[in-house]
Amino acid sequence: MEGSENVRNDMLSEQSISFAVIIINLIKRLKENHETIISTQLGRIGTSIGANIREAQYAHSKSDFIAKLQIALKEANETGYWLELLHKTGYIDEPEFKQLDSTCATIRVMLISSINTAKENNNE
Repeated sequence: MEGSENVRNDMLSEQSISFAVIIINLIKRLKENHETIISTQLGRIGTSIGANIREAQYAHSKSDFIAKLQIALKEANETGYWLELLHKTGYIDEPEFKQLDSTCATIRVMLISSINTAKENNNE
C-alpha cells in the first residue's frame, strides 16, 4: 500500500479500537440497567468493525482487503442503527447519541475513503 493509505489505515485502526472501547463501556452500563437485547447486538457489531479493519491489514489480496473493509463499513452502518434505537428508547440521551453517532459516521467516512482508494489502486 502507498504511504498515505497506510497512514489513513493506521488512523482508521486507532479510531475503530477507541470506538470499540466506548461501545464496551456503554454495554457495561446498559447491562447494569438490565438492557440485554440491544446491548448484545451492539457489542457484537460495534466491536467487529475494528476486528475486520485489523483483519484487512493482513488480507491475501487487494480484493480481500476491499472485502474486509466493506464488511467493516456494513457493521459500522448497523452500529448506527443500534445507537439510534438506544436513543429512541431512552437508554442514551441526545448528547451521548450525537457523540457516538458522530464517531461512528467518521469511521464510515474513513472506510469509504479507504475502499475507494483501494479500488482505484486495484485498477492500475
